[in-house]
Order: sequence, then C-alpha cells, then structure tokens
Amino acid sequence: MKLTGSKRLLVALGVVLPASLAAWGLMSYQPLSAPLELRLSVSEAPEPSLAPRGDMADSEPADFIYTIEPGDTLSTIFELLGVSQKQMYQVLESDVSILALDTLKPGDQLAFWIDGETLNKLELIFNPAHQVVFSRTGDESFEYHENLEEGEWKEELIAGEINGSFYVAAKSAGLNAGEVQRISALLQDKINFRRDLRAGDMFQVVRAEQFVNGEPTGNSRLEGLRIINRARELTAFMFDGHYYDLNGESLARAFMRYPTQRKFRLSSHFNPNRKHPVTGRVRPHNGTDFATPIGTPILATGDGVVTRVQNHPYAGLYIVIEHGQKYRTRYLHLSKALVSKGQTVSRGQKIALSGNSGRSTGPHLHYELHISGRPVDAMRAPIPVAEAVGDKDRVAFNELRNRILAQMEES
Repeated sequence: MKLTGSKRLLVALGVVLPASLAAWGLMSYQPLSAPLELRLSVSEAPEPSLAPRGDMADSEPADFIYTIEPGDTLSTIFELLGVSQKQMYQVLESDVSILALDTLKPGDQLAFWIDGETLNKLELIFNPAHQVVFSRTGDESFEYHENLEEGEWKEELIAGEINGSFYVAAKSAGLNAGEVQRISALLQDKINFRRDLRAGDMFQVVRAEQFVNGEPTGNSRLEGLRIINRARELTAFMFDGHYYDLNGESLARAFMRYPTQRKFRLSSHFNPNRKHPVTGRVRPHNGTDFATPIGTPILATGDGVVTRVQNHPYAGLYIVIEHGQKYRTRYLHLSKALVSKGQTVSRGQKIALSGNSGRSTGPHLHYELHISGRPVDAMRAPIPVAEAVGDKDRVAFNELRNRILAQMEES
C-alpha cells in the first residue's frame, strides 16, 4: 500500500480481500501465508502529493493520498489515519446515494483532508476522468459531489481469427472481459457464440479509449464491430448511445418501465432533494421505491450484463446491470440475488427477490435508472425503444457507419 502527503506511513496489513475492497467487513477474509513486518516512518519534508481534480483543483491540498492495494479494507485505512469508524459510517450513509465506495479497487486513490481526528473531506480518485468527493456538512453528515470529465476518445481497430472460443480469441486480440461480455449481450439474439462460430471466422472491433490531458483513464467504449461467421456478417455500430446494425435497425429490445411483473404502489418517488425518513437529513433519492412484499420476483428491465452483486450496510443486497454504453440500472434492498457478476441477462429475466436488507423503513424495492452516468426518474425518463434510426438522423448514422467500415477495410 502507498500513502503520500505531509507524512508517509508504510503499513502491511494482515488480511487479503480476494476480489475488491470491502468497506464494512461483510465479505470473507483470508489470512496472509505469513505475517508481514509493520513499519512506520515520518518524513522530514512533505512529499509531492496528487492534487485533487475537477473543481477541487484550487482548494487546499489533501493531507494524505492513499493508494489502494489488494488486501486493504476501508475500515483499516480509516484506523491507520486515526479517523473513527463512526465517521466512516457517516461517509457510507452519504454513499448510499451513489454507491461509489463499492467500486474501489487496487490502484484507486483516496485523498483525505483531516483536522486532528476529524475528517472534513474524502475524495475517491478513480482515474483522471472520474472523482467523487464527500464533504462534511455538519457534525454527523456528509454530502457527495461527482466530477466527470468527457476528455478525448481515441479509436483503435482490434481484429482476430476465431480458432476456439470467441472469448479466448477476443481476449488474445486485446479486448478485456467486460468488452467481450458487452459484445455477447449485444448480439445474443443474432448468434449463439458457443454453437454457431467456426474455426476461421473473423471479428473486427473499433474501440475508443478515453484520455484526459493525454493520460489514459482506463475507460473504453465499443464504437463498432463486425463478425464474419462463414457466409454471413453480423455488425453493430454505436450511434447516439444506441447500437444499430448495418441497415440502422436497433439491436436492443425495448426497455421495460417497471422491474416487476405487476405494478406495485410507489412508496417514494425520485427526488434529488428528499428528506430521509429515518435520519431527517436531506439526501438525494436517486430512484423509485416500490412497496413490494419480501420475496417478490425482481426483473431486469433490459438486456445487459451484471456488473455488481454486493452488500452495503445502507443499500443492503443490491444488483447493478449495464445496458450497453449509455444505460445502467440498480436494484436495492434485495433478499436474494439470482444472478452473478459477469452474467448476461435478458429483458424480463428474474434476477432477484425483493427484501428489506440494509437500512429501510420496511420491505420495498429501490430501483434506479442511470443515463450517461446520471440518475434520472425511471418513471418519466425516455427509455430505449426498439426502433430503427429515424429519417432525420439517417445521414449522420450512414456517415458514422461508413467511417467505421472504412477502418475495418484497412486492416
């Protein structure tokens, strides 16, 4: 682990967290094969620290910058810095509206502003394009602010030949597991990737990677793809956040408005300024609450890939599904998950049973829809419909399609 700032503490923790950083100890721990030495050193002069990004760039520099390594837990990091567990849970209470702490992984950084033993501000630094800041607003509360940078997107062509599984061939060519899953979900109605592909089939993918001030962020999106399966070609082109085939026909089935088989009473609406019914504090309510009895089947509202199945002390057991590049849905306070991370799901598929987990006033489902990274009112926002490219957009789509195809032909 790495800690930089006006002081430097080098500490080896005695636990390993297999998958990701667990903020509250709900996941299982495995001891290291041998205990590591604990060392403490204080530098004479401040070391260079990573300056906060976005609208925090001109504020006072952070007191500490912590780089997460495998085995770290949020509670241990707070303890290392002398910040109480009570303050950690105050941050977690604010985090329930964004669930950013659940996405921390080795290599991400935490910036701390600490006055004595009081945490005044915590910034999660995921990459140059994405930071989340928790700022103290009172003796026992924090509010969050998310910084998102569009940056510059640079395209590259990735191509390969299939001589086994598509997954292995795509990974060997340079696609990551998440991108392979996106392609599988996108074309699941067009081809059976296990049965239909043959040795010698080809694939081409135009991938765009994001850069901010020349620094890669690790974010990518699939601009276009083509699979040559014997005598046929399967294509997909991203246009205005949606994917279409060569002729401009939509590849996504229409979304469902409701995540249940029948309509339940809406016990709480989307409200960015809602007063929390338990704490009385103003907290954004980024979703819609349905008064579902415990055990009610919960359905995926669109085709996609499960990216998270996790527990949170306030959100309870929850599931996140990515639907292409533009849409994301969340399902909170569940009693049981019926899917796992990385699984491809279809619209209308049963993914969970509703519950009363986490902190809530009673059994219900909290459902969220995010468009382009922002929560919206799922009951009113426009949702994807299975329509072809409209006449007014046809020229722009054709230009994009032809440009992507030209890149593929050059390979």
